[in-house]
Amino acid sequence: MTDPSEPPNIKFLRRLVTVLTATMICGLLVVIGLLVIRFSSKAPDLPSVITLPSGEKATAFTQGPDWYAIVTQGNQILIFDRTSGNLRQTIDIDE
Repeated sequence: MTDPSEPPNIKFLRRLVTVLTATMICGLLVVIGLLVIRFSSKAPDLPSVITLPSGEKATAFTQGPDWYAIVTQGNQILIFDRTSGNLRQTIDIDE
């Protein structure tokens, strides 16, 4: 028998809230698991030494499969070969 003081659909609403809560908890656990897996993966190999032209200071670094690039304070992008470390290309950034 139902409690006369409760609205007729309260049992349905309780189940719905419980299912939604369980779904949110599972989703949160999946997101946390994916973040842990992503951040625990091996860090990319970085060059041990990068030689910049005299007077230049690095402001940013990025890399590709066989190259890496340094953005300098002098508004240049210096692209180096990953295996040899030789400068491949210099790109001037216009302001």
